[in-house]
Amino acid sequence: MKPIHAIWTLILALSASAAWAQGAGPTDPQIAAIVVTANQVDIDAGKLALATSHNKAVKAFAQRMITDHSGVNKAATELVTRLHVTPESNPTSQGLQKGGDDNLAALKQLHHRAFDRAYVDHEVAYHQAVLDAVDHTLIPSAQNAELKALLVKVRPAFVAHLEHAKHLQGILGK
Repeated sequence: MKPIHAIWTLILALSASAAWAQGAGPTDPQIAAIVVTANQVDIDAGKLALATSHNKAVKAFAQRMITDHSGVNKAATELVTRLHVTPESNPTSQGLQKGGDDNLAALKQLHHRAFDRAYVDHEVAYHQAVLDAVDHTLIPSAQNAELKALLVKVRPAFVAHLEHAKHLQGILGK
């Protein structure tokens, strides 16, 4: 599977969140599953990049993704545990997981500069799609004030990740 296909699989999964914007929107347990899955997908890609890339800047970015997204998942897990909310699998979280798995499979077929470019291109598209879902579906749909506050709190990190990935994209070239 080509990396660009994996990117679109992920974007389509996040776009399913936009469909909720027209209806009732996801529930807090569904939002929790989406948040945890979205972060885990990026942690897994970061671990692969850390192990595979030979580019110092790409490896540093991958480590940042692992660290930051692990921190968000820890905070989200602590919050839902305290609130007695069990994350509920849903088409968006399932699509994110499938897209993440497809992306890893595609990346494992690549080496050197091709790997670095595909990984970073994916990170740009992924963070933009996540930000769109956070802004248009997840924050507006969150009913619990603490869950909504967590989403608002972590949003700037996603913006910073997007900008960092775009910067790397420029360095790596097309």
